[in-house]
Amino acid sequence: MIPDVTLPLPVSLASLLAVFGPLFTAPSFRTFCGLACGFLAQTGRRTVCGMLAGAGLSRLWPHDRAHWFFSRARWSADELGLAVARLVAGLLVPAGEPVTVAIDDTLFRRRGKKVWAASWFHDGSAPGPAKTGYGNNWVIAAIVVKLPAVRRPVAIPVLAKLVIKNTSSASRLWLARRMTEMLAGALPGRDIHVVADSAYAGAS
Repeated sequence: MIPDVTLPLPVSLASLLAVFGPLFTAPSFRTFCGLACGFLAQTGRRTVCGMLAGAGLSRLWPHDRAHWFFSRARWSADELGLAVARLVAGLLVPAGEPVTVAIDDTLFRRRGKKVWAASWFHDGSAPGPAKTGYGNNWVIAAIVVKLPAVRRPVAIPVLAKLVIKNTSSASRLWLARRMTEMLAGALPGRDIHVVADSAYAGAS
C-alpha cells in the first residue's frame, strides 16, 4: 500500500517503483507512485487529471498536489530517464549485446501566446499533403527491446528534450547527440547503437 493513498499495489510493481525512490523526496515519491499507477491504469487521456482518475485518486487528492509535482517538486527528468534506461538495459537487453537507441522527434500540438518554445515544425503524422503543425517539438530517445509476448521490437522511451527553434544548443541534432552521450555515460561498458532517419544526419 502506498502511504496516504488507498491504492493497493502488486509486489512486482511496488518493487519496480522502489528503484526510483532515491530520486525524490519522500512526499514527492508518494505522489510519483500514485501518478505512475494512474498512468498505467488510465485508458483515456493521460493528463494530470486523467492520471489521478486512473489511479482512483481524483476525489482523494487535491489536484494541485499533482500539478505541484510537475511544476515545483525537486526532481530531475534527466535523472529519472537515465534510471529508467539502466533498468530497461539491465532487465531487457542481454548482457554483451549492444543497446539500440532509436531517436526521432514528435510534435505536441499546442496553441497560445504563453506556450514556451511553440513554433511551426514538420509533422509527418499530419493529415493531408501539408506535413506541418504548430506546437512543441520533442526529440525522443527510446531503447529498442525484444519482448517474449510481442513479435515486433518495442521502443521504450527514456529521454525527451524540447526543441527550441533557431538555436544551435537546442536543435534536434544537438539534443539527439546530447541524449546519446547521456545514455552512454549511464550505461558504461555497453555498446550504444543509434538509429535515426536522414533528418539526423549532420555535423553534430
